[in-house]
Amino acid sequence: MTTLQKEAASTWSTTNVALASDATGQAERVDSPAGTRIRLLLVDDDADYREAASAELAELAFDVVAFATGEEMLEYFAQNNNADVIVLDWKLPTGLGIDLLPKLHDRGIRLPVVFLTGMPATAYESAALDRGALDFVDKARGVPILAKRIRLILDSHRRARETPDKAALACGKLTLRPDVSRAFWDGKDANLTVTEFNIVHLMVSHAGEHVTYRSIYDCVHHAGFVAGNGDEGYRTNVRSSIKRIRNKFRSLDAEFGEIENFPAFGYRWRTAPAQPA
Repeated sequence: MTTLQKEAASTWSTTNVALASDATGQAERVDSPAGTRIRLLLVDDDADYREAASAELAELAFDVVAFATGEEMLEYFAQNNNADVIVLDWKLPTGLGIDLLPKLHDRGIRLPVVFLTGMPATAYESAALDRGALDFVDKARGVPILAKRIRLILDSHRRARETPDKAALACGKLTLRPDVSRAFWDGKDANLTVTEFNIVHLMVSHAGEHVTYRSIYDCVHHAGFVAGNGDEGYRTNVRSSIKRIRNKFRSLDAEFGEIENFPAFGYRWRTAPAQPA
Protein backbone atom coordinates (compact mmCIF):
# COMPACT_ATOMS: atom_id res chain seq x y z
CA MET A 1 0.00 0.00 0.00
CA THR A 2 1.32 3.43 -0.86
CA THR A 3 2.03 6.10 1.75
CA LEU A 4 -0.92 8.07 0.41
CA GLN A 5 -3.18 5.04 0.89
CA LYS A 6 -1.89 4.48 4.43
CA GLU A 7 -2.55 8.11 5.28
CA ALA A 8 -6.05 7.89 3.83
CA ALA A 9 -6.77 4.77 5.85
CA SER A 10 -5.47 6.34 9.03
CA THR A 11 -7.97 9.18 8.76
CA TRP A 12 -10.85 6.74 9.10
CA SER A 13 -12.21 6.66 12.63
CA THR A 14 -12.59 3.12 13.97
CA THR A 15 -15.63 4.03 16.04
CA ASN A 16 -18.11 4.09 13.16
CA VAL A 17 -17.36 0.96 11.12
CA ALA A 18 -15.38 -2.11 12.03
CA LEU A 19 -14.99 -5.70 10.94
CA ALA A 20 -15.73 -7.38 14.23
CA SER A 21 -15.66 -11.15 14.79
CA ASP A 22 -18.77 -13.04 15.82
CA ALA A 23 -18.88 -16.30 17.75
CA THR A 24 -17.92 -18.31 14.66
CA GLY A 25 -14.91 -16.16 13.89
CA GLN A 26 -16.55 -14.66 10.82
CA ALA A 27 -16.23 -10.93 10.29
CA GLU A 28 -19.40 -8.91 10.54
CA ARG A 29 -20.15 -5.27 9.85
CA VAL A 30 -20.66 -2.65 12.51
CA ASP A 31 -22.34 0.10 10.57
CA SER A 32 -21.78 3.82 10.31
CA PRO A 33 -24.49 6.06 11.73
CA ALA A 34 -26.58 7.95 9.21
CA GLY A 35 -24.94 11.08 7.84
CA THR A 36 -21.31 9.97 8.08
CA ARG A 37 -19.00 9.65 5.09
CA ILE A 38 -18.91 6.30 3.32
CA ARG A 39 -15.67 4.34 3.40
CA LEU A 40 -15.00 2.88 -0.03
CA LEU A 41 -12.25 0.60 -1.33
CA LEU A 42 -11.56 1.04 -5.05
CA VAL A 43 -9.57 -1.63 -6.91
CA ASP A 44 -8.59 -0.64 -10.47
CA ASP A 45 -5.30 -1.08 -12.34
CA ASP A 46 -5.71 2.19 -14.28
CA ALA A 47 -3.75 4.73 -12.24
CA ASP A 48 -5.31 7.75 -13.97
CA TYR A 49 -8.82 6.44 -13.39
CA ARG A 50 -8.07 5.62 -9.73
CA GLU A 51 -6.84 9.14 -9.12
CA ALA A 52 -9.71 10.86 -10.95
CA ALA A 53 -12.46 8.65 -9.50
CA SER A 54 -11.05 8.92 -5.97
CA ALA A 55 -11.02 12.71 -6.18
CA GLU A 56 -14.58 12.87 -7.52
CA LEU A 57 -15.86 10.41 -4.92
CA ALA A 58 -14.19 12.45 -2.17
CA GLU A 59 -16.23 15.46 -3.28
CA LEU A 60 -19.36 13.28 -2.99
CA ALA A 61 -18.72 12.46 0.69
CA PHE A 62 -16.77 9.23 0.22
CA ASP A 63 -13.48 8.38 1.88
CA VAL A 64 -11.56 6.32 -0.67
CA VAL A 65 -8.60 3.98 -0.37
CA ALA A 66 -7.47 2.86 -3.84
CA PHE A 67 -5.50 -0.19 -4.91
CA ALA A 68 -4.01 -1.35 -8.21
CA THR A 69 -4.49 -5.07 -7.44
CA GLY A 70 -6.76 -7.33 -5.47
CA GLU A 71 -3.81 -8.63 -3.51
CA GLU A 72 -3.17 -5.14 -2.13
CA MET A 73 -6.78 -4.94 -0.98
CA LEU A 74 -6.59 -8.36 0.73
CA GLU A 75 -3.42 -7.25 2.51
CA TYR A 76 -5.28 -4.12 3.64
CA PHE A 77 -7.89 -6.31 5.35
CA ALA A 78 -5.17 -8.54 6.78
CA GLN A 79 -3.90 -5.48 8.65
CA ASN A 80 -7.31 -5.20 10.42
CA ASN A 81 -8.51 -2.25 8.34
CA ASN A 82 -12.14 -1.84 7.40
CA ALA A 83 -14.63 -0.25 4.99
CA ASP A 84 -18.31 0.11 4.10
CA VAL A 85 -18.25 -1.02 0.47
CA ILE A 86 -15.87 -2.45 -2.15
CA VAL A 87 -15.76 -1.36 -5.80
CA LEU A 88 -13.89 -3.79 -8.08
CA ASP A 89 -12.80 -3.38 -11.67
CA TRP A 90 -13.82 -6.38 -13.75
CA LYS A 91 -10.33 -6.92 -15.21
CA LEU A 92 -7.27 -6.70 -12.96
CA PRO A 93 -3.57 -7.38 -13.62
CA THR A 94 -3.62 -10.83 -11.99
CA GLY A 95 -7.07 -11.99 -13.12
CA LEU A 96 -10.73 -11.07 -12.96
CA GLY A 97 -12.15 -9.04 -10.12
CA ILE A 98 -14.93 -11.61 -9.74
CA ASP A 99 -12.32 -14.15 -8.60
CA LEU A 100 -11.71 -12.03 -5.51
CA LEU A 101 -15.21 -12.69 -4.14
CA PRO A 102 -14.54 -16.20 -2.78
CA LYS A 103 -11.24 -14.97 -1.33
CA LEU A 104 -13.09 -12.23 0.53
CA HIS A 105 -15.71 -14.69 1.78
CA ASP A 106 -13.02 -17.15 2.91
CA ARG A 107 -11.65 -14.35 5.09
CA GLY A 108 -15.08 -13.66 6.55
CA ILE A 109 -15.39 -10.33 4.71
CA ARG A 110 -19.05 -9.85 3.73
CA LEU A 111 -19.07 -6.23 2.62
CA PRO A 112 -21.26 -5.10 -0.31
CA VAL A 113 -19.36 -5.44 -3.61
CA VAL A 114 -20.03 -3.39 -6.74
CA PHE A 115 -18.34 -4.15 -10.06
CA LEU A 116 -17.12 -1.31 -12.23
CA THR A 117 -16.37 -2.10 -15.85
CA GLY A 118 -16.07 -0.85 -19.38
CA MET A 119 -17.72 -4.06 -20.65
CA PRO A 120 -21.45 -3.65 -19.91
CA ALA A 121 -22.56 -7.03 -21.24
CA THR A 122 -25.50 -8.89 -19.72
CA ALA A 123 -23.42 -12.08 -19.40
CA TYR A 124 -20.85 -10.30 -17.24
CA GLU A 125 -23.55 -8.72 -15.09
CA SER A 126 -25.26 -12.08 -14.62
CA ALA A 127 -21.97 -13.73 -13.61
CA ALA A 128 -21.23 -10.97 -11.09
CA LEU A 129 -24.67 -11.18 -9.48
CA ASP A 130 -24.48 -14.97 -9.39
CA ARG A 131 -21.26 -14.79 -7.40
CA GLY A 132 -22.76 -12.42 -4.84
CA ALA A 133 -22.04 -8.92 -6.15
CA LEU A 134 -24.82 -6.38 -5.53
CA ASP A 135 -24.43 -4.20 -8.61
CA PHE A 136 -22.62 -3.92 -11.93
CA VAL A 137 -21.93 -0.39 -13.18
CA ASP A 138 -20.59 0.69 -16.57
CA LYS A 139 -17.73 3.17 -16.16
CA ALA A 140 -19.26 5.24 -18.92
CA ARG A 141 -22.20 6.07 -16.63
CA GLY A 142 -19.86 8.27 -14.58
CA VAL A 143 -18.82 8.53 -10.94
CA PRO A 144 -21.99 10.38 -9.77
CA ILE A 145 -24.14 7.43 -10.91
CA LEU A 146 -21.78 5.02 -9.18
CA ALA A 147 -22.09 7.08 -5.99
CA LYS A 148 -25.89 7.03 -6.16
CA ARG A 149 -25.97 3.28 -6.71
CA ILE A 150 -23.71 2.71 -3.71
CA ARG A 151 -25.85 4.90 -1.47
CA LEU A 152 -29.00 3.04 -2.56
CA ILE A 153 -27.36 -0.30 -1.74
CA LEU A 154 -26.18 0.82 1.68
CA ASP A 155 -29.53 2.45 2.48
CA SER A 156 -31.31 -0.75 1.51
CA HIS A 157 -29.05 -2.81 3.77
CA ARG A 158 -29.58 -0.39 6.64
CA ARG A 159 -33.37 -0.49 6.28
CA ALA A 160 -33.32 -4.29 6.13
CA ARG A 161 -31.30 -4.46 9.34
CA GLU A 162 -33.62 -1.99 11.05
CA THR A 163 -36.76 -3.94 10.06
CA PRO A 164 -38.12 -5.39 13.31
CA ASP A 165 -39.72 -8.47 11.70
CA LYS A 166 -36.90 -11.01 11.44
CA ALA A 167 -39.07 -14.03 12.19
CA ALA A 168 -38.53 -17.15 10.11
CA LEU A 169 -41.14 -17.94 7.44
CA ALA A 170 -42.36 -21.43 6.53
CA CYS A 171 -44.00 -22.23 3.19
CA GLY A 172 -44.36 -25.94 2.54
CA LYS A 173 -40.90 -27.51 2.63
CA LEU A 174 -39.28 -24.06 2.53
CA THR A 175 -38.06 -22.17 5.59
CA LEU A 176 -36.67 -18.65 5.25
CA ARG A 177 -34.39 -17.06 7.85
CA PRO A 178 -34.37 -13.30 7.11
CA ASP A 179 -32.06 -12.66 10.06
CA VAL A 180 -29.21 -14.45 8.26
CA SER A 181 -30.55 -14.37 4.65
CA ARG A 182 -30.65 -18.17 4.41
CA ALA A 183 -33.21 -20.45 2.75
CA PHE A 184 -33.71 -24.09 3.76
CA TRP A 185 -35.54 -26.73 1.71
CA ASP A 186 -36.70 -29.66 3.81
CA GLY A 187 -34.08 -28.67 6.38
CA LYS A 188 -31.20 -28.37 3.89
CA ASP A 189 -29.48 -25.06 3.11
CA ALA A 190 -30.14 -24.04 -0.50
CA ASN A 191 -26.94 -21.93 -0.53
CA LEU A 192 -28.64 -18.93 -2.10
CA THR A 193 -26.74 -15.69 -2.53
CA VAL A 194 -28.16 -12.65 -0.74
CA THR A 195 -29.65 -11.45 -4.03
CA GLU A 196 -31.27 -14.83 -4.68
CA PHE A 197 -32.60 -14.96 -1.12
CA ASN A 198 -34.20 -11.54 -1.56
CA ILE A 199 -35.96 -12.74 -4.73
CA VAL A 200 -37.29 -15.86 -3.01
CA HIS A 201 -38.35 -13.84 0.03
CA LEU A 202 -40.28 -11.46 -2.22
CA MET A 203 -42.14 -14.30 -3.96
CA VAL A 204 -42.83 -16.22 -0.76
CA SER A 205 -44.12 -13.06 0.91
CA HIS A 206 -46.70 -13.02 -1.92
CA ALA A 207 -47.09 -16.80 -2.17
CA GLY A 208 -49.91 -17.78 -4.51
CA GLU A 209 -49.79 -14.39 -6.24
CA HIS A 210 -47.92 -13.45 -9.40
CA VAL A 211 -44.96 -11.10 -8.95
CA THR A 212 -43.93 -9.03 -11.96
CA TYR A 213 -40.54 -9.09 -13.67
CA ARG A 214 -40.14 -5.45 -12.71
CA SER A 215 -40.83 -6.10 -9.01
CA ILE A 216 -38.29 -8.90 -8.95
CA TYR A 217 -35.67 -6.76 -10.68
CA ASP A 218 -36.34 -3.82 -8.36
CA CYS A 219 -35.76 -6.23 -5.50
CA VAL A 220 -32.31 -7.01 -6.93
CA HIS A 221 -31.32 -3.43 -7.72
CA HIS A 222 -33.63 -0.49 -6.99
CA ALA A 223 -36.83 0.97 -8.37
CA GLY A 224 -36.37 2.26 -11.92
CA PHE A 225 -32.96 0.66 -12.57
CA VAL A 226 -32.58 -0.66 -16.13
CA ALA A 227 -29.99 -3.06 -17.56
CA GLY A 228 -29.68 -4.97 -20.81
CA ASN A 229 -31.15 -3.94 -24.13
CA GLY A 230 -33.71 -1.17 -23.70
CA ASP A 231 -36.41 -0.76 -21.10
CA GLU A 232 -37.34 -4.46 -21.24
CA GLY A 233 -33.75 -5.71 -20.92
CA TYR A 234 -34.13 -6.50 -17.24
CA ARG A 235 -36.33 -9.50 -18.11
CA THR A 236 -33.27 -11.43 -19.29
CA ASN A 237 -31.53 -10.78 -15.99
CA VAL A 238 -34.58 -11.88 -14.00
CA ARG A 239 -34.92 -15.09 -16.03
CA SER A 240 -31.24 -15.88 -15.36
CA SER A 241 -31.71 -15.29 -11.63
CA ILE A 242 -34.81 -17.51 -11.48
CA LYS A 243 -32.99 -20.25 -13.42
CA ARG A 244 -30.13 -20.23 -10.91
CA ILE A 245 -32.57 -20.33 -7.99
CA ARG A 246 -34.53 -23.24 -9.48
CA ASN A 247 -31.33 -25.19 -10.13
CA LYS A 248 -30.20 -24.76 -6.52
CA PHE A 249 -33.49 -26.06 -5.16
CA ARG A 250 -33.57 -28.90 -7.70
CA SER A 251 -30.11 -29.97 -6.53
CA LEU A 252 -31.82 -30.69 -3.19
CA ASP A 253 -35.11 -31.97 -4.60
CA ALA A 254 -35.42 -33.12 -8.21
CA GLU A 255 -39.20 -32.68 -7.98
CA PHE A 256 -39.00 -29.00 -7.00
CA GLY A 257 -41.63 -27.01 -8.88
CA GLU A 258 -42.70 -24.20 -6.57
CA ILE A 259 -41.67 -21.36 -8.92
CA GLU A 260 -44.22 -20.98 -11.69
CA ASN A 261 -43.83 -18.72 -14.73
CA PHE A 262 -46.60 -16.46 -16.00
CA PRO A 263 -45.49 -15.65 -19.60
CA ALA A 264 -44.71 -11.98 -20.28
CA PHE A 265 -45.64 -11.03 -16.72
CA GLY A 266 -43.53 -12.63 -14.03
CA TYR A 267 -43.41 -15.54 -11.58
CA ARG A 268 -45.14 -16.82 -8.48
CA TRP A 269 -44.35 -19.11 -5.58
CA ARG A 270 -47.03 -21.79 -5.94
CA THR A 271 -47.57 -22.84 -2.30
CA ALA A 272 -49.62 -20.39 -0.24
CA PRO A 273 -49.69 -18.87 2.23
CA ALA A 274 -46.44 -18.38 4.12
CA GLN A 275 -46.63 -18.65 7.90
CA PRO A 276 -44.29 -17.77 10.79
CA ALA A 277 -42.02 -20.77 11.33
